[in-house]
Amino acid sequence: MSNEKKIKLFLVDDDALYLKVLEIELLQNDNFILETYATGEMCIANLSQKPDVVVLDYYLDSSDKNAMNGIQVLDEIKSINPDIPVVMLSSQDKIEVAINCMHHNAFDYIVKSETAFVRLRKAISTITHIKKTEKALNWYMDVTSK
Repeated sequence: MSNEKKIKLFLVDDDALYLKVLEIELLQNDNFILETYATGEMCIANLSQKPDVVVLDYYLDSSDKNAMNGIQVLDEIKSINPDIPVVMLSSQDKIEVAINCMHHNAFDYIVKSETAFVRLRKAISTITHIKKTEKALNWYMDVTSK
């Protein structure tokens, strides 16, 4: 499949093992181009590469207590480009955490569990479908307004 049709994903997690498992799981789908980052700062520094989706850990502080947390990174991504969908991942199975993420304009919140990979694939599929629909609608609106 050509790179033009592939979905560019940024995976951001400070847990190196989980990040590798996530990468391996998602690489089973040849429709993805993956870039992995251990910190939110590294992700933000590379946003010019225009990811289609960012998958972002909620905490991001296991290696550096001064690192930006997931909500701070989410806010920064949205201030740079509000159109980049961000899916938050966390081991926190608390409704307050999920609501907080959604208040900060996350596309979805997924708890790291045995169903996380299935839910993540579904979220990415939904994002892709929405983007294709928006693109088609914009094209239609352009054509009919002339």
